[in-house]
Amino acid sequence: MLKRTFSKRYYILFLFLSILLFAISTTLGEESFAKEAKQKLVKNNTAELQEVMIPSKPLKRKIVLLREYLDGDVSEETVMVEILAMEDLWAQYRDWQLVDQNNNRMIFKKKMDDISPLLKANGYFGITEDGTLSIFNGRPDSADIIHSFFQIDVEKLEGLKYEELKHGIRILDKHQYVQVLEAYKPYSVLGMQD
Repeated sequence: MLKRTFSKRYYILFLFLSILLFAISTTLGEESFAKEAKQKLVKNNTAELQEVMIPSKPLKRKIVLLREYLDGDVSEETVMVEILAMEDLWAQYRDWQLVDQNNNRMIFKKKMDDISPLLKANGYFGITEDGTLSIFNGRPDSADIIHSFFQIDVEKLEGLKYEELKHGIRILDKHQYVQVLEAYKPYSVLGMQD
């Protein structure tokens, strides 16, 4: 009888341990299976996961672009942009200088190596009544001064050059703009004192 009790106990213990080992292996197998499934999901759906990480609403900002021309004119252009990534914005305006920003707007400035569109459209070099070389919006007699440079010693100025300035010298491009300034610089009152 003792043998039967011992065998029975041994059998129950063996059965209990078998069930326990089966449960542990099943649980570990399920965890392992779940882990592998998750890794496959991540690998197979990388693009979908990246889309989830990109914000659904882009940032909207007012961008003010200031263009400063050789003749002193500054034009301003305002655009609304949607920013998905700041790196893209910085790349787009890499040739511009950020001069101010807040939560609603960003102001960029760029020095242009050209004369302004206003000057190209209707700009004239001329001389004011006090002898100051100036740029006019239209002929000098209209007195709409855009920019003034320096005072000219009118007595030293040749008659033909004075008449040209009095009637106005049309400005067509940057080259002509620079050429006229250089031509009249020697007649500057300040230039004569040097």
